Amino acid sequence: MANQINQPILPAARTLKEFDELMESCYERIILLNAHIAQVKPLGKRARAFGKKLLIHADLIDGLKSDEYAMDFLAQEVKPDGIITTRNSVILAAKKKGLISIQRLFLIDTMALDSSLTQLERTKPDYVEVLPGIIPHLIEEITERTKIPVIAGGFIRTKEDVDRALQAGATSVTTSRRELWAKS
Repeated sequence: MANQINQPILPAARTLKEFDELMESCYERIILLNAHIAQVKPLGKRARAFGKKLLIHADLIDGLKSDEYAMDFLAQEVKPDGIITTRNSVILAAKKKGLISIQRLFLIDTMALDSSLTQLERTKPDYVEVLPGIIPHLIEEITERTKIPVIAGGFIRTKEDVDRALQAGATSVTTSRRELWAKS
């Protein structure tokens, strides 16, 4: 895969202060979770100036409807390395633009899992972010059934949670917990 993510921890910034902190970090790839539409272009430029590869959670940008037009705006104006979204149409648009596509799935029960697997067959994202990411057997199952690399997210609270997710086959773990950003 051309845009392979080779980073066990993907730090996710919820605030501008956290984003600024990540500019000085050793991480190459970072995630922007929350921002206002007027902030994303300058933040993208700032990330590139610091040599960071930005992944934007398109569904969480205030003032931006998460659809194909938003994807066009983000790709042309912000120029992130990739997009995280729950929306099939945004995944397909991101792929057309050559961006890393990460489809976020909320696994709350067996029906959600089955529906998610069907969705993944249609969209074929580059990565799947599984939430909650603290269920090792589901990480294993999704990796095995889809052959799509899994990123674990949600309820990752300790170094042990990170280790269990990675041992179950996750390629990376997303976390907004600053204490887990420190590389071991």
